[in-house]
Formats: sequence, C-alpha cells, structure tokens
Amino acid sequence: MSPRRPRPGRPGRTAAARTEHASAARTARLLAAALGGSGVLHLVAPATYDAVVPRSMPGPARFWTVSSGVAELVVAAALASRPTRRVGGALAAALFVAVFPANVSMATRSLHSARASRVRRVVTLVRLPLQVPLVTRALLVRRAG
Repeated sequence: MSPRRPRPGRPGRTAAARTEHASAARTARLLAAALGGSGVLHLVAPATYDAVVPRSMPGPARFWTVSSGVAELVVAAALASRPTRRVGGALAAALFVAVFPANVSMATRSLHSARASRVRRVVTLVRLPLQVPLVTRALLVRRAG
C-alpha cells in the first residue's frame, strides 16, 4: 500500500491532517466562546466567583476573581486568532489546570453546606472530571494550531 499523497494545492498536508486542523479550529472557537463568556461573567458578577476562591489563596478573593476573568479573556482572544491559536491552546490547557483547585474547593464547600441543593452538589462534583476533556481539547488545538 502506498503512502497517502497530499491533495493538490496543499503541499505536505494529508486528508487526515486537514481534518485534524479543521477539528482543532472548531474546538478553538468553542473554547474561545466558553472562556470569553466566563471571563465576562467574572468581571460583571464577581461576587459569585469570589465565593469559590480557595481560602488558602493569599490576598483578597476579588483579586483572584478579576485576575482569572482577565486571563480567560486573554486566552479566548488567543484561541480566536489564527496566528496565536497554538499559544492559545497551550494557555487554555494551563488555565484549566490552574483553576482546578477552585473547582475542587467549590465541590467540597457544596458537599459540606446545608444550604447547597442536591443539584448544586451533583453539578459541582460532575464538573471535576470534565476538566480532563477540556485540557485534552486545548492540547489538540496546541498540536494542530
């Protein structure tokens, strides 16, 4: 069996590579939209996010809320722009890993709160393993550019 030949007009790119690139571009747009929306929410409704900043973080919770909102907006912009998409993928993966402690803190607080509804407890727990596909998709964007 002979190796796949690149499609005319796209030297060096196989059909599989073009498909991976298109998938990564779609993923980048979805991640950019999600991070952009979350970043805006961090800035317009910070009190919601202040409550989930781990108590072990130094300084006021608002600093971390605003900083993470700005970081999400920067990463979203990097993902949305083709020239910076690879860097955006790497930054998105790092950001998803960096905010994981806040997600763990939120789940722990929900489990121990008498005021938290069953739905909130379930959502905060289910959210934890969902970080894995977010990181892997961001790394796909990094690889495919």
